Amino acid sequence: MAQTQPRITTYHAQAEHKPRHAEGPFLANLLEAVGYPDPVSGSNPAKRMRLVNKIREACARNGSGTVVLFCDEAQRFDENEYEWLRDVHDHLDRLQIRLFTFLVGQQELLAVKMAMQHARKTQIVARLMVEELAFFGIRNVRDVATCLDGYDQTRFPRASDWSFTRFYVPKAVEEGYRLAHDAGLLWSAFESLHHRHGLPGALEIPMESFTRAVEIVLKDSELRDGAGYRPDAALWDIAVRSCGYIQSRQAISAELMTSAA
Repeated sequence: MAQTQPRITTYHAQAEHKPRHAEGPFLANLLEAVGYPDPVSGSNPAKRMRLVNKIREACARNGSGTVVLFCDEAQRFDENEYEWLRDVHDHLDRLQIRLFTFLVGQQELLAVKMAMQHARKTQIVARLMVEELAFFGIRNVRDVATCLDGYDQTRFPRASDWSFTRFYVPKAVEEGYRLAHDAGLLWSAFESLHHRHGLPGALEIPMESFTRAVEIVLKDSELRDGAGYRPDAALWDIAVRSCGYIQSRQAISAELMTSAA
């Protein structure tokens, strides 16, 4: 968003696990997210004013009254913290600053919203939990190709001609190789492993397992790079077996069985 919508002010806050929930630490966490140099000092009203003023200054600097706040692990927030966040939302609204919150979290986050709706906490839901969007893993070979194309197309540094794929196998890339060409090999490797271990449900590759497998292939290929080189099916199979996919799926299945019991 900073690249495509530079006038919109964006922040990222990480919800922390705490034995007890208090307004001071909550506001200090938000102050740290907006870049306030001394987030823990002062009373709670002073912290709230510093937070609002810091956001207002950033909006004036960017020339827009729109703020986007990403809250990661938001299932850790309790009802009071959502109320405090709503207070910030309302204060900014009185200053004609629109705050959009993206609450990112585990499945429990949906349960939190349902509990809020059941308790008729509509003021929180209407401001902070309007729409839901479920994350999912890689579900087919087209998804694999799209993600691999990201390695082929993304440049770093941005103004350079160096994609992530080229960084590891520059000679192969010069000859026309792209990771996206191997989408079928990678999907087949995951599919074969999934069925070989008798895992339940359709194949859905978590991004963590996917990126780990690609990392293994790229680092191994760096040592083999040459004109005409491309990773073979055996290397993709080794990477998929080593990426932790089976272990993570088995751990999830064991947790679900324990919960059901």
